[in-house]
Amino acid sequence: MPALCRDCLRLFQEEATCPACSGRRILRHGELTDLAIAHVDCDAFFASVEKRDRPELRAQPVIVGGGKRGVVAACCYLARIRGVRSAMPMFKALSLCPDAVVIRPEMAKYAAASRAIRALMEDLTPLVQPLSIDEAVLDLSGTAALHKAPPAAVLARFARRVEREVGVTVSIGLAPNRLLAKLAVERDKPRGFAVIGAAEAAALLAGEPVSVLPGVGPVLARKLNGLGFITLGQLQGLSPREAAARLGEEGPALAARARGEDSRRVDPTRETKSISAETTFETDLRSVAELEAPLWRLSEKLARRLKEKGFAAGGVVLKLKTSSFALRTRQARLPAPTRLPDTLFAAARPLLAREADGTAFRLIGIGAQPLLPGAGADLGDLVDAEAPRRAARWEAMEKLRARFGEAAITRGLTAKR
Repeated sequence: MPALCRDCLRLFQEEATCPACSGRRILRHGELTDLAIAHVDCDAFFASVEKRDRPELRAQPVIVGGGKRGVVAACCYLARIRGVRSAMPMFKALSLCPDAVVIRPEMAKYAAASRAIRALMEDLTPLVQPLSIDEAVLDLSGTAALHKAPPAAVLARFARRVEREVGVTVSIGLAPNRLLAKLAVERDKPRGFAVIGAAEAAALLAGEPVSVLPGVGPVLARKLNGLGFITLGQLQGLSPREAAARLGEEGPALAARARGEDSRRVDPTRETKSISAETTFETDLRSVAELEAPLWRLSEKLARRLKEKGFAAGGVVLKLKTSSFALRTRQARLPAPTRLPDTLFAAARPLLAREADGTAFRLIGIGAQPLLPGAGADLGDLVDAEAPRRAARWEAMEKLRARFGEAAITRGLTAKR
C-alpha cells in the first residue's frame, strides 16, 4: 500500500515508520497517489493567528469575539475541549470557559494571513476555489509532472510551508471529489491529513448519520429521520425514481451524495452571491430612532465592501435578530444599481420601520442581493438624477477619512448618538 511520510515527504510502501527519517506521521491509502481533489481548512484560524502574534497565549484557551452580547467568531482547540463553539453567544462561552483570553477580532490581520495562504495554494494549481476566509478546495489533476510528485506529497509540502511561512496550521482532506474531500478534512483535525477513496466511499459513509452530509441541517435531518432515514446507508439504496417519490425533487441528488457521488467542479471563478455587514448590540434596542444609527454605519460598511469587490447592489436585505435569537429578514429591490450608503440606507429604513414594533433586537445587519456589476452603479436617471453627484461626494469623504481617520467626517445621525 502506498505511504507518505508527512515529516520528510518520502513516498514508500507501507511500513510502521518512515525508512528515511523514522517519522511516525505516516499517511497510508490504496489510492493515495491517484487522488487530486483537496479540501484545505485552516485550524481555528482567527485564534491561531492571535496565538502566532502573541506566543505567551499558546497554552491558554483563546476566544475571538466581542463583548458579553456578541458571539464567538472563533476559538482555539483548548476552548473547544471545554465546549466552546463558533457562533455561540459570548456569555455562554465564558460560562463554559471562564479563564479564556477574549480578543476582539482584527479582520485586516486575518485577511492578510488568508491572502498569504491563498498565494501558496496558487503555487500548486490555478484551480483554487475559495469557500471562506479560512477554507478552499483545490484540484491538482495533471500537476504531478510539474511538481515531480503526486498531489498527496505536494499538499503535505504545502502544509509545512503554511506553518513555516504564515505561522498557522491547516488540515487537508484528499479525495476523488469535493464532497468526499470535505468529509475527509472533518475526520482529522487539527494539523490533519485524511484520505477517502472512491472504492471505499459508500461503505465508509453507510453507518454515518444523515446529518453528516454538508447541507443537511437540523430541519432536514429531522424530516429524513421522520421518514425512516437515520443513516446514509438507508439512503444509498434508493433508485432515482424511489428517491424522487419519497423525498421530492432533491431526493435523487441526496441519495447520490449519500453514496459519496459529487460532480461539482472546482471553479476559481465561483460567483459571490451576497455581501453584507452586521453588528450585535451591547444592550437590546427597540425603537427606529435607536436602530437607525447602527443601520447607517452598516450601510457605510456595506458600501465600502461593494466597492472593494467590484459589485453594486440590486437590492437590500435587512437582517434583525430578536433577544430570543429569532431571526427576521426583509428584502427590497432597488430601482437602479448602487453602492452608495445613503441609497442603501434609504431602501432599508422602511423595512426597519415596519419591524420596529417594540420588539427587543440584539443584532442588525444589511446585505446586498442580488449583486450586479459595479460599473453600472449610480449612473443617474430620471428617478435619481443626483446619483452621480452623491457618488462623487461619497468618494471625496472617503478620501478624507483615509487621510485623517474615520472620525474626520461623520453623519449627524450617528454623531448625535
